Amino acid sequence: MDGKGRWADNVFVERLWRSLKYEHVYLHAYESGAEARTKIGRYFAFYNTQRPHSSLGAATPDQVYFHRPPEMLAA
Repeated sequence: MDGKGRWADNVFVERLWRSLKYEHVYLHAYESGAEARTKIGRYFAFYNTQRPHSSLGAATPDQVYFHRPPEMLAA
């Protein structure tokens, strides 16, 4: 079970979509597709820059990705 279609490959993306739906999409009524794109884009900016993630030790994805310790950058 290590090849294409492995269940573990989708776990992270499915969790992201679940967060998007329950924290934003189901709470807002969009007037148009353009409005939905704009507001969902703002949600992703919030999700990556301001929303703390328990799996990252209460850090944001941007903090973890852009502020890695030097020993991690050498790898």
